Amino acid sequence: MIPLSATMKRVSRPARASSNTKRRNTTHKAGKSGHIRIIGGQWRGRKLPVIDAEGLRPTTDRNKETLFNWLMQYTQNARCLDVFAGAGSLGLEALSRYATSCDFIELDKQAREQLVDNLRTLAVPKESSTTVHAGDALAVLPQLNKLPYDIVFVDPPFNKGLVEPTLNALDALALVQQGSLIYVEHEAALPPLWLPDHWQVTKEKHTSALRYFLIEVS
Repeated sequence: MIPLSATMKRVSRPARASSNTKRRNTTHKAGKSGHIRIIGGQWRGRKLPVIDAEGLRPTTDRNKETLFNWLMQYTQNARCLDVFAGAGSLGLEALSRYATSCDFIELDKQAREQLVDNLRTLAVPKESSTTVHAGDALAVLPQLNKLPYDIVFVDPPFNKGLVEPTLNALDALALVQQGSLIYVEHEAALPPLWLPDHWQVTKEKHTSALRYFLIEVS
């Protein structure tokens, strides 16, 4: 694990979720699948199949709409990274809204294969650079050989302790720079996070089950 910076600061903690809060879409059911819907841009209204795999929890349309309202001025021509891609809902939405490129990282083989199929279905333009990386996100991040990303999506499986190590890695590996935006979604009961002093939470919402917010690297 990459050590915390000495210049970290604590992010305020939201109200704790009730003990009977249940995660959705966390149990693998063989043969069962669902779909995600692209809500804006060139592929608006398109529905794409996704598998029901353990830990796969696509961002809801409502949360996605809020997020891309926050990102409205920044998505076009952006270089994006979807760290725990799953169904690829966030990265695909960004590409639909004319992001220049998106790297996806996904550990689950079936989810990864479905994401590749969905990219083919959408006939992503050749000028858009999209790569689906196989493996554990924290192991893949150091292998990325690109300029810093403009927008990064961090929406890991719940209760795995992945949020803070991922944010630390983005900072330590210089995968973000001044002006980069990082979207984070995690369970509401997660203990307070520490962020570098030059990172600022600019947008934030939470429900009884989860918290989601936007960080700007300043």
